[in-house]
This record gives sequence, C-alpha cells and structure tokens, in this order.
Amino acid sequence: MADNNQGLETLAVWQKSVDFAVDVCQYLLPMLPDVEKWALNSQLRRSVQSIPANIAEGYGRYNFQEAIHYCYIARGSMSETKTHLLIAHRLGNIDTLMHDEYKSRLVALGKMINGYIGHLRKQKNISFIREVEDDSYREDLGLY
Repeated sequence: MADNNQGLETLAVWQKSVDFAVDVCQYLLPMLPDVEKWALNSQLRRSVQSIPANIAEGYGRYNFQEAIHYCYIARGSMSETKTHLLIAHRLGNIDTLMHDEYKSRLVALGKMINGYIGHLRKQKNISFIREVEDDSYREDLGLY
C-alpha cells in the first residue's frame, strides 16, 4: 500500500477493473433497450463501477484488514455484475458470444482480486510479525 494515489494507479487489479467497467459502460450498456434504462442498465452500471471503486476505497484506507474487506465487497459486486450480464443475455439483449466474453473477463478479474487479497494477507502477517518483534524489543529494554 503506497502513500498516494500514484500507487493506486499502478495497481494492476484496479487498472483491469477500471478497464472492464469502462468497457461495459461504453459498449454493452448502449445495447440495452430503452425500457431497461432505469432497471437493468442502472443496476449493471452501478455494480460494475463498484468493483474498482471498492478496490480503491480499500487501498486508500492504509490498513490491510480494511483493504481486504473492501476487496470482498468488490467480489460481491462482481457476482452482482455477473448476474446482471446473465439476465441481459437471457432477455436477448446481448448474444451468447458477448455474454461469454464478459463472463470470462470477470473470471480473470476475480482471480486477480483473489491474488491481491492473498498479497494483502501476507503483508498483514509480515506487518504483525514486525510489530510483535518491535514490542518484545521495547520490553527487553524496559521501555514499557
């Protein structure tokens, strides 16, 4: 976790989730019929934009456990997005090829988020070990 947003902009999982959200909003949403403007269109827009937004929010908390928590929320938004894509497909708004392509990209993004969660857990554990070592050092010196 870095000290500024420059670090966020270099985070591959965030970049990919932003790219995915932009793609869905620019290319898929305009394909939905006008009758879906306030229903499926709106729900899909919010869920897909929630993925990178939650990754960013967790990143900005500067706390490993909170970053992990927001990644879990991002994964939930991915499941919601997957559901909306399936509904759009079943309603005949997008064809099978397009549905499968977006679904495949979501699976890949999910793997990246899971990898990022694993990285954060590892960093959290390393940080905890350092804190414990630092505390015992202070105790040994009688600093408590």
